[in-house]
Amino acid sequence: MYWPADADRKRLIKELLPESRALRVEERLRGWHWYEPPLKPPFDVTLANYEVTNRYCPTSRDLYLRRVQRVSVRPSDAMLEGAALHATVARFIQSARRLLYIHGVPGWGQAVRELQESNLESLIRTRLDVVDIPPALIAQAQAIWGYMLVHFQARIQEALAAQPYLDDDGLVQTVLPFSVEQRLDGSLLGLSRRLTCDALRSVETVILDLKFGEKRDFHRLGTTGYALVLESISEYPVNMGCVVYARFVGRQLSLERDYHLIDEELRQWFIEARDERMRMIFDEIDPGLPQQCYRSCPYLRECHGEERATVLASMLPEIAS
Repeated sequence: MYWPADADRKRLIKELLPESRALRVEERLRGWHWYEPPLKPPFDVTLANYEVTNRYCPTSRDLYLRRVQRVSVRPSDAMLEGAALHATVARFIQSARRLLYIHGVPGWGQAVRELQESNLESLIRTRLDVVDIPPALIAQAQAIWGYMLVHFQARIQEALAAQPYLDDDGLVQTVLPFSVEQRLDGSLLGLSRRLTCDALRSVETVILDLKFGEKRDFHRLGTTGYALVLESISEYPVNMGCVVYARFVGRQLSLERDYHLIDEELRQWFIEARDERMRMIFDEIDPGLPQQCYRSCPYLRECHGEERATVLASMLPEIAS
């Protein structure tokens, strides 16, 4: 999922990485300037990164209901499915890294064979705390696992063909040059101390964010938030992000990677969104209903009442446009 395709790799080398290295960002918009405006949090409110970047509800009333009214709802099926597939990707990379270290360069084939014996149904059941799992979801998880296994094996063979004297650690770093579910402390920017970034690519630090759904412009805010947090921690510039879109066309997995520079415009957009939502929570401002809701919103009944929500569910789009 996180390995760049051949076309992406060429674009990274010839275009994006040179642009990233040359990118000029005003110092006050770098994460290490967390102690002064505009990055200094204007209110004593802590937000998760997704609470800043999620814009499926145009007025952010979902955030108001959750944080101000303390409304607790069951996650939608789409949210649960996304969590299960995220867990599948993370588990594969963690298992692959562990098995490569256990078996080393001489035993990499055994690592591949053990990865073929995955129990994804148990993983999903544990992660979601459910008993019954839709067969279609298991099939999607298996498709993702199979895709990653094929690419993992190919990367090992490519690495050893190009560098036959790699040691165990060198092979792991070459084949799996990213960490998954990276924990970050965003408290300097008014964000949670327990943020979880989908993945960080260690070469030319790239923030990776995995999405199971349609492409949206505000998804780039997620990588921007993590970049600012990482800068506040490391005091090292982070200029590039990538949103990986995974979709299923029937049973076929389709991938699209949106590489982008984390420029001044994205940073300002993130800061404005953070400040706006902090103020809404601090002052307990009800932003009101949006002009159009979407069918899978878990707060549909809270906003419209049980009877009207049932009627609306058959008329609304699956996701906000």
